Amino acid sequence: MEGDRRIPLGAMCKGSEVLMLLGADLGDPPNTFSRAEKALEEEIGRIRARSRDHWTHAEGFDSDLLFLNRALVLTTDLAPEEVLRRSLGIEIALGRVRVPDGPVGPRVIDLDILLIGELVVDRPGLRVPHPRMHQRAFALGPAADIVPGLRHPLRGRTVLELLRDLHAGEDAA
Repeated sequence: MEGDRRIPLGAMCKGSEVLMLLGADLGDPPNTFSRAEKALEEEIGRIRARSRDHWTHAEGFDSDLLFLNRALVLTTDLAPEEVLRRSLGIEIALGRVRVPDGPVGPRVIDLDILLIGELVVDRPGLRVPHPRMHQRAFALGPAADIVPGLRHPLRGRTVLELLRDLHAGEDAA
């Protein structure tokens, strides 16, 4: 298929840039993020950019706690599946407990892969770009701090344009 950026299962991503979102509302999120960043650099690749911290209200469930969100750009040579596997391992090491098919709720750490360069991956357990990235100001805001001109490979819009589109929709509602 012309223009298809899909990759074979397990393909290496030599020097790929991974846009990742860190989120947390339990425990000590700033400290947890420091520990997560150290582990990400050891397990996945070098952090090349870091957004400012964004404190937001929870979305998708009720909570009195604010979420801390931070975007990172990492450079890696790992395959997308390996980036996911290692990210999930870091979450577990930092105390994340996932309930299969359970409700979304407060968490000590959440590591979401938003984009991997221009790659498109659609496999069980791994979808890149993140399928709801364009609907989440808490993801787009931090991402716009560090990669405002990065283009979403399926939507053809930059991170900043997606954020503006989202806010324009909120204003119209």
